[in-house]
Amino acid sequence: MPNTLADWLTHLESLHPKTIALGLERVAQVKQRLNLQPDFPIIVVGGTNGKGSVCAMLESMLHAAGYRVGCYTSPHLLHYNERVRIAKQQVSDAELCASFEKIELARCAKADVGRDSSRHAHDVGMNPDLQIPLTYFEFGTLAAMQCFISHKVEVAILEVGLGGRLDAVNVFNNDCAVIASVDIDHTDYLGDTRELIAFEKAGIMRSGKVAICADADVPQAIRAQAQLVGTELWCIGGEFGFTPHQGQWDYRSKVGSRNALPYPALRGAFQLGNASAALAALDVLKDRLPVNMGAVRRGLGEVQLAGRFQFVPGKPTLILDVAHNPHAARSLAQNLAGLPSCPHTYAIFAMLKDKDMAGVAAALGPCIDTWLVAGIAAPRGATAGELAQALRRSGVRGEMLTFDNIAEAVSYAYNAAGENDRIAAFGSFYTVAEVMVAKGLRVL
Repeated sequence: MPNTLADWLTHLESLHPKTIALGLERVAQVKQRLNLQPDFPIIVVGGTNGKGSVCAMLESMLHAAGYRVGCYTSPHLLHYNERVRIAKQQVSDAELCASFEKIELARCAKADVGRDSSRHAHDVGMNPDLQIPLTYFEFGTLAAMQCFISHKVEVAILEVGLGGRLDAVNVFNNDCAVIASVDIDHTDYLGDTRELIAFEKAGIMRSGKVAICADADVPQAIRAQAQLVGTELWCIGGEFGFTPHQGQWDYRSKVGSRNALPYPALRGAFQLGNASAALAALDVLKDRLPVNMGAVRRGLGEVQLAGRFQFVPGKPTLILDVAHNPHAARSLAQNLAGLPSCPHTYAIFAMLKDKDMAGVAAALGPCIDTWLVAGIAAPRGATAGELAQALRRSGVRGEMLTFDNIAEAVSYAYNAAGENDRIAAFGSFYTVAEVMVAKGLRVL
């Protein structure tokens, strides 16, 4: 068995021939062997963009209300432990290793998991066909739930990794499902139209429960699936919504309202929609998890989420955003356009090559004066040359410089930028993570 968390993560990466393998049968088998039966409310949050923000706001408000909250999100920026939090604290290496060991024994067992482990290990070595292959994400999902159960959390928030219907998170029944937005991404797995993608995301809805859709343009596939499975569907602008005012905003739903709320600590005009979705989920669960106005206000004011239109103090201004598809890039462009003007904006731009690089660049083109294009040191990372070609295809104007790695681009940006200029780093979680490492930043 591996000993350290780093060893375990290396082991998990080797277990399944594919990084992504959608389907619930394998993970459901191991869940059953582990007898993972949570008895606390579960909120599952999916969507193309915004799901991390919804999770963070739910976690912050429920924590402020005094509940012991488990929150599982992905991917992480700097440390795997960011994915599993209890009471807003990252779970320790030791706990994750202990959970991984239990899952490893369970996935390799014939039927009787409780056998002597040395005999069991011998059997597994002799009979590799007994093993149930799990992906890195599936392993992590089971480990998170195991930690939540052992810590007796009072509510769990689970972020969908990819899609919804066949995502490992969906092996657990939820008491409320949230779909933050629907747009084009992960087309190799989810389909190449918004309706096909919406069908996959609608798979987290449950019969007799409420599902919340915070996309202003609700896909027909979501409405149809809700009707088919018997889910009560709340849509933004219908069953719930928000009204912004100068410095405050009001929330309303079919069960009540909350007025004169502070703007969320997460920056960006789109965050009111995410905050409304989080409040709608609290409305749905108000009988089991009542949250008073004081906790809502504190939670909105204290919420933190690295890499979402995140401002790093200092001059020049550094803005970090994990935007990695055109929908998220358009939101980032809107937010940048809403800032006070500055003499010059530099982009530190790096992406994965299976993403719509030209689409992201085109969305942000009007906001950028100089593009600092860098390669990502990851298996799916685009080279600087591939990104430069995508930029040319997108028709963006402005100077373009290429760098072998993100650290070199960061160094150049800080040498070239004046104190009143702006540096925006975006394109991937990897991009933001490598900029954070280069600047010695940490995830709070």
